[in-house]
Amino acid sequence: MTSREDEIVEELRKIRQLLEPKPAPPAPPAPKGLLQEFKAFISKYKIMGMAVAFILGLYLGALVQALVNDLIMPIIEFATPDVAWEQITAGPFRIGHFAGTLITFLTVAFVIFLMMKVTAKWGIE
Repeated sequence: MTSREDEIVEELRKIRQLLEPKPAPPAPPAPKGLLQEFKAFISKYKIMGMAVAFILGLYLGALVQALVNDLIMPIIEFATPDVAWEQITAGPFRIGHFAGTLITFLTVAFVIFLMMKVTAKWGIE
């Protein structure tokens, strides 16, 4: 073999070694006692963070619902006088109610989008 072929063979050996699976690190010992298991459960599944996010989500939903009902819908009602838009129907379909719900959804999505942009700018994930 030439030295070039030896270099190629050596490089292939290095690649094979890098591709071999590594042994998994040992698992941490299981917590002892009910209280320790509970603490591990809270920590592993980030229960407190989920609880805070859920509570904030509830209040954010209520805030956006108030924004739509108290500020946006009155503007729509003002722009369309003498039209009971929530009462608009097409047969059994409540078109007006759906339109109001759609406006609420789009407003919620837009507010969340803005919040994500602001928090990303602040470096918060």
